[in-house]
Amino acid sequence: MTSPREAETMTAIAVEGGRGPASALKPVRLAFPEPKAGEILIQVKAAGVNRPDIVQRLGMYPPPPGAPETLGLEVAGVVGRAAGRWKVGDKVCALLGGGGYAEYAVCDARHALPMPEGLSFEEAAGLPETVFTVYANVFEHGGLKAGETLLLHGATSGIGVTAIQMAKAAGARVIATARGADKAKAALALGADVAVDATTQDFAEVARREGGVDVVLDMVGGDYFPKNLDALKTGGRIVYIAAQAGGEITVPVFRIMQKRATITGSTLRPRDADEKARLAAEVERVVWPWIAAGKVKAQIDKTFPLEDAGAAHAHLESGAHVGKVILVTA
Repeated sequence: MTSPREAETMTAIAVEGGRGPASALKPVRLAFPEPKAGEILIQVKAAGVNRPDIVQRLGMYPPPPGAPETLGLEVAGVVGRAAGRWKVGDKVCALLGGGGYAEYAVCDARHALPMPEGLSFEEAAGLPETVFTVYANVFEHGGLKAGETLLLHGATSGIGVTAIQMAKAAGARVIATARGADKAKAALALGADVAVDATTQDFAEVARREGGVDVVLDMVGGDYFPKNLDALKTGGRIVYIAAQAGGEITVPVFRIMQKRATITGSTLRPRDADEKARLAAEVERVVWPWIAAGKVKAQIDKTFPLEDAGAAHAHLESGAHVGKVILVTA
C-alpha cells in the first residue's frame, strides 16, 4: 500500500448520488485525511461493516458534525502518524465517527485500542463497534451482573454473537432469539444457554419457563415490546439499540409500575469524544482480558475487498450472515 508521503490520494468508498442501494457504493480517489492534534493516522488493513453504515447509505443516519462523510465506524490497522500513547508502527483497532471504508483513517488517539495478541486485522476490525455497543448497553445501561439472565434478540448478528460471549464471560445466563432453526442452532454453538427460533416459538413463553430474564437487549423494536415485558423479571431492564421492526411502542404504564421495569437505550456514534474515551478505557480494562483468555472471540462471517463494499452491504442486508462482515484493503 502506498504511504501518505508517496501519494496525494487514497482509495475510499463513496455513495454514488449521496444515497442509494448497495450497488451505489463505488470506489473513488480521495485526499488522504490529515490528523488534527490528539489524533492518529491509521493505515487501514480491515474495516467492519455494520448496520448503521447501511442506514447512512440510505440517507437516514448522517455523520455527526466534524466526522467524515465516508462510511465506516471501526477499523484495524497500523499507526502511520503518532499521538497520545501510540507510536508509528503500532497495531491498533479503533472506533471511528466515520471514514473507515478507506485506505487511511484518522481517529482520536483515545478511541484506539491495542490489537489483541493472536488476532488478525480482519478479526480485530470486527471488535470496536460491537464490543463498545454491547458493553455500554448490556453492562452499563442494562446493569447485567453475574448470575443474571440476558434475553438477546438478533443472536447471529455482529452485535448478537458478541453479546452472547460477553454475557457468558461475565457469568450471566443467555437466552438468545434468532429467525430460523439454523440460526438458533448457531446461537447455541456460540454459547447461548437457550436458543429460540422466533419464527416458530414464543420467546416470552420460553423465557418465562426458564424463570424470566433480568435484561433484554433489543434491536428489533416494534411488536417485540409486549413480549419483552412479559419475559422480564421484577426490576428488569429493557435496552434498545435499534428498531428494525418499528420505532414506535405502546407502553402499558401500570404494567411497567408493577414490574418496576426500566426501559432505556442508546446510540454510540453521537457520543462526545470524552465519553467515547471513557468507554474505550472501560472496554480495555474489562473486555480485553476476556479476549486474551479466549472467552470472547471475533466471529467473522465473510470478508470482501474494499472495492466490493456494495457486495458486502448486500450480504449484510440479506440476513444470511452469522457474525461480522469485513472489508479488507489491498
